Amino acid sequence: MKKLTDSFVYLGHWPSAGSFGFNTDILATNPINLSVVLGVLIFFGKGVLNDLLDNRKQRILNTIRNSEELREGAIEQLENARARLRKVEMEADQFRVNGYSEIEREKLNLINSTYKTLQQLENYKNETIHFEQQRAINQVRQRVFQQALQGAIGTLNSCLSNELHLRTINANIGMFGTMKEITD
Repeated sequence: MKKLTDSFVYLGHWPSAGSFGFNTDILATNPINLSVVLGVLIFFGKGVLNDLLDNRKQRILNTIRNSEELREGAIEQLENARARLRKVEMEADQFRVNGYSEIEREKLNLINSTYKTLQQLENYKNETIHFEQQRAINQVRQRVFQQALQGAIGTLNSCLSNELHLRTINANIGMFGTMKEITD
């Protein structure tokens, strides 16, 4: 610590350089030395400064060029996105139109199918009614025929005697025999 304080003490004992002012003595100022130093600084400093400025200029130009390329890429991506959007909107419109036409087509198909089904059901109903009418008519005919047959049998049984019955059977057998001879 002593060495550190001693160094500050010595700084205080330096003689002052004097007052500030212009020295017009050409030999005391050594303009030749100054011009040489300034020339060297300008000669070498100019190259260093030019290199620094050129490097900075190149970085700025590269940054501008990269920015332009990025801008052009962004514009291209924007145009591509707009084109895709237009395409998707057109496809959506087409799907919407196709969807509406498909719905209308399905609606018409359903109406036609329902109409055909109703016609078939009407036809089945009419056929069933006709079948039931025919069945009822046949049942009535059978019943009437049975009643007529029972009435005829009853009448024959009450009117015919055994002898008349045998003559009728023989006459009928004779008629069948004659008919058989005619057909042969």
